[in-house]
Order: sequence, then structure tokens, then C-alpha cells
Amino acid sequence: MELSKEEKFEKMKEIRGELLDFKESPLYQYRVKNKYFPVVGEGNHMARIMFIGEAPGKNEAETARPFCGRSGKLLDEMLASINLNRKDVYVTNVVKDRPPDNRDPTVEEINLYAPFLDRQIEIIQPKVIATLGRFSMDYIMIRLGLASQLQSISNMHGKEFVAQASYGSVTIIPLYHPAVALYNGSNKETLLQDFQTLKKYL
Repeated sequence: MELSKEEKFEKMKEIRGELLDFKESPLYQYRVKNKYFPVVGEGNHMARIMFIGEAPGKNEAETARPFCGRSGKLLDEMLASINLNRKDVYVTNVVKDRPPDNRDPTVEEINLYAPFLDRQIEIIQPKVIATLGRFSMDYIMIRLGLASQLQSISNMHGKEFVAQASYGSVTIIPLYHPAVALYNGSNKETLLQDFQTLKKYL
């Protein structure tokens, strides 16, 4: 069922409220101690394309905004390369709180936060899910019934996979996380090329 803009906003607000008080998470105390925020996501609730990263970093946890540090600047650059604006898409992460020392999220953390992401996908009902990094790629591919097609991200990046969500067909496009391009210039070129795949869905 297609939700109105107002209904989507209210449902996202509910998720934010639950995350603020998400004491079940092992990351909750770390967040409180550091005066961090959960990072729910931001962008257009009517977006056709949804980007899903892994977990917030320090900048994100301090501002409650996803991809607002160096990786975020690169993401904006990639979006601009296909004439897309950040406000036209929706950007979030699988894990909504920052893991200590920017470490990878654990399986337990992914399992705890994933139901919030599932609800966000149901709210936005994107036609395309672009995963950023291997953790979100693995989760989304398995969640949408494509576990048998799962390989390493080096084999899957830039390719298109069609899955069935509750609201209809959705295309999954795995992409490298923008952070990898910060450390290796050739990865930036790959990421730019992979973003071209999104063009046909605009």
C-alpha cells in the first residue's frame, strides 16, 4: 500500500523515537556516554532510490546525519556525476548507532538494528536499493531472497539484481562504500563508473 508523504513522515518519526530509547542495543551506553545521536537517515521519503550504508561514524553520530563526513562529500560527488541531488534520494545505514573506534558492525548489532531498516524500506518503497559496502550488500541480498547469488563485493559491484519486496519489484545495485575510494584513487574511478548504472532509474 502506497503511503502519503505525511504518513511516511509520521512512521519515520516513530522509528526515531524508538531508536532514541533503544536500550537493548550494546551501543546504547556508548552513545549516551559520548553524547551521540542515533542516525535514522535523511532524504526524500518518496525517493525512487535508497542508499544503505553500514553504520554511522563520528561525524554522523555527533550530528544525527548519515554520510556527512568525508565519505558523505564523496557520495554527494558521485550523485552529482549522474545529476542527482542528495535531497532526491534517501540515505541510511543498517546499524543506526556508531560502533566504537569505527570498527565494523557485529552480526549481533546488524540483527538488532535490521528490523528498523526493514520498516524504512517498507515506508519508502524504493524501486532501487543501492548498497554501500559489503555489510549492507550481504544483509539486503539475503533479506530479499537472493542469498544464492551472493559473492564478494569485488565480483558484485555495479551489477543489477532484481528481487521481490512486499510492495513489488526492486532492483539491488551493490556499490563499494565511498570510504574505500578515499584510500585508493582507482576505487573512486570504479565507483564513478558503477554510479552510471543508476542513471537509467532516474
